[in-house]
Amino acid sequence: MSRLLIKLIGLVLVFIGIYFFGQNIIFVSGYYSIFSRSLPATASVLAIMAGLITLMFFGREARNLGWGLLGLGLVLVFLSGGVFFRATSLWNLFVACAALVAGYKLLSQGRINF
Repeated sequence: MSRLLIKLIGLVLVFIGIYFFGQNIIFVSGYYSIFSRSLPATASVLAIMAGLITLMFFGREARNLGWGLLGLGLVLVFLSGGVFFRATSLWNLFVACAALVAGYKLLSQGRINF
């Protein structure tokens, strides 16, 4: 098979894995007073946006700063209480993990080792 087709199949598998994981994650937002819960939520959005902009536009010299901002944003998302996890079946977890791993292996190496 051509390398482009293998990469495309890998990308589709990664998206399928993200879809199966994303079915059981609920993000909520709401209006809170300035001192209770809106500060971590606002800071998380700003940190994630700044991290993505840093990674996309500043290249290698600011890579560590971009990843640090993304990590800080993810931590603040969980601290703000805006993420809820629903119960999932073992089958959904298996399909999501298998699709993510197989897709990543196809994208990075072009083959899957069994």
